[in-house]
Amino acid sequence: MKAEVGQEVACIGRVVAKGVVPTRRGLRIFHAVLRDDSGVLECVWPGQAFLDRSIVVGQTLLVSGPVRFYHGRQMAPREFVVLADPDSEAEPLAGGKVLPVYPATEGLSHKIIRGLIDRHLDALVTLSDDVLPEQLRRSLELPPLREALLAVHRPATALDAELGRRRLAFDELLDLQLMLIRARAVAKRSRSGVAFTVRRDLTTRLHRALPWELTDDQQQALREITADMTAPERMHRLLMGDVGTGKTVVALFAMLLAVENEFQAALMAPTELLAEQHAATLERLLAPVSLKPELLLGRQTAADKQAIRARLASGQSRLAVGTHALMQESVSFRRLGLVVIDEQHRFGVEQRAALIGKGAAPDVLLLTATPIPRSLALTYYGDLDVSTLRHRPPGRGSIRTAVRTSGQRDRVLEFLRTEAARGRQAYVVLPVIEESERADVRAATTMSQTLAARWPELRVGLVHGRLKPDERDEVMRSFRAGEIQVLVATTVIEVGIDVPNATIMLVEHPERFGLAQLHQLRGRIGRGAEESFCILMSEGPALDRLHAFAGTQDGFRIAELDLEERGMGDLIGARQSGGFEVRLARLPDDADLLDRARRLATELIAHDPALQRSENQRLRERALARYPRAVELFRVG
Repeated sequence: MKAEVGQEVACIGRVVAKGVVPTRRGLRIFHAVLRDDSGVLECVWPGQAFLDRSIVVGQTLLVSGPVRFYHGRQMAPREFVVLADPDSEAEPLAGGKVLPVYPATEGLSHKIIRGLIDRHLDALVTLSDDVLPEQLRRSLELPPLREALLAVHRPATALDAELGRRRLAFDELLDLQLMLIRARAVAKRSRSGVAFTVRRDLTTRLHRALPWELTDDQQQALREITADMTAPERMHRLLMGDVGTGKTVVALFAMLLAVENEFQAALMAPTELLAEQHAATLERLLAPVSLKPELLLGRQTAADKQAIRARLASGQSRLAVGTHALMQESVSFRRLGLVVIDEQHRFGVEQRAALIGKGAAPDVLLLTATPIPRSLALTYYGDLDVSTLRHRPPGRGSIRTAVRTSGQRDRVLEFLRTEAARGRQAYVVLPVIEESERADVRAATTMSQTLAARWPELRVGLVHGRLKPDERDEVMRSFRAGEIQVLVATTVIEVGIDVPNATIMLVEHPERFGLAQLHQLRGRIGRGAEESFCILMSEGPALDRLHAFAGTQDGFRIAELDLEERGMGDLIGARQSGGFEVRLARLPDDADLLDRARRLATELIAHDPALQRSENQRLRERALARYPRAVELFRVG
């Protein structure tokens, strides 16, 4: 069996062993071991002990589902089909045919759904309505809708199924792009804003005072942002940058452009620790231009917050940095011209709107440190203008990444202790907080106790998601101040904390993390001038995916690998505005379909903005059936 951990696979093998294994908590797990010419694979069905009566040794099974690592390589099948068994009748549809897989639920198995659809498919297909004109469809090299439906539900070959899926994927991508491009057009036309003037006062002084040169990416992003801010329409731009690429400096230039024009600017961060970090960075960079940002946090005293609110309301304070405290009703600005929202995916739509609403028509700059493949950016941020930072500024230390196994644990821990004794700091990241019999993995609480006992000369800290925010921030402040040498944590440190002295990132059980998540964790080191080390301590076999990760530090390439590996479902949450549902498209594999859909949607909206012409009405109806909340967009003339 060549199935690797982390893959979604379909395998065929003969059952050579089986049995039901109870756990200490009473859960009964059915196990079956499959063998083929390449090896063996253990399959597990938690809570389905009844399968012991229907699956027997000697049967040949087709199983499909995800492969994981738990006491060895295991598959957790979502479906199984008996292909060969002399004592029982194989499933009628399994005789050498390609089988479609449908979402099943309790009492309604894949087999039942497959049979129902097969019986009624011919009648249902005749009811389908192909909204793409034949000439257009042929130019796009796509099959007719009815052929595509038959191909995905009753494929003769795997290639037929794939061609049918691509036609359906194009349709859903086209509907999405019609909605996004229409939303963008309506927003640009309806959002008149401030046309700032480039005065070359504060911005020029900051540029001259910087101890380093801006990267080409930063300069290009600044040109795009400046063009937006000097235009009569409101800016609504996403600044997407890999870890350590200098998004804060770019945002600061935008904030100073607003201040030069006698406006105020506000930067909102999701945590107090990150807000404090931004305020400290801005204060250091702004010293040469004699400006100091105002910092507003929820934990400040009532008197302090009242004084800060008064200065913001009067216009005395021109720059504000804060958390959710900036959104409170008691906070007002005299003349808010720019809103910057860091880690924007950590805020809901309503939260972002609450801060933006404190100005008459402020420009908006959204920041994210999560690299997103171009295909996803066009899909989920198609209604935004996007600037991208890929390259790190000079002066940052290099990061070496290595994959290690449990047999090398003592050497790795000794290396970590030696570096900490030299004055460096280290992160040790684990996937869970506490140990559990259902997860055979090391836990953060146990690891912190183990390391504290092993290294009494070092101070070991612990942070995880169950700590109160104040407690968590206090530990992280101590780590940032150098009072803690080793910080044991879960992924709560994934984004935000900036400790230049931290040079080691040890990740336990990296096979349980997505590649993009590992990249975010690695981004916590290498923020100073010293060489840093990211060590992936894998309990399973050295996986190709981990070596691929170790071989590149390009966050956008890693995001592409993560997308190829995990699919779009795991990444959709980055948008947090709801309504975007792409089920059949597979990015980046379908990037060509996305480009075609976007070009077609752009052309259609340009010539018929509300899709009111007779030849476009069915397209409009289908898009609104998929996205009913977009109806207001298409009512506008």
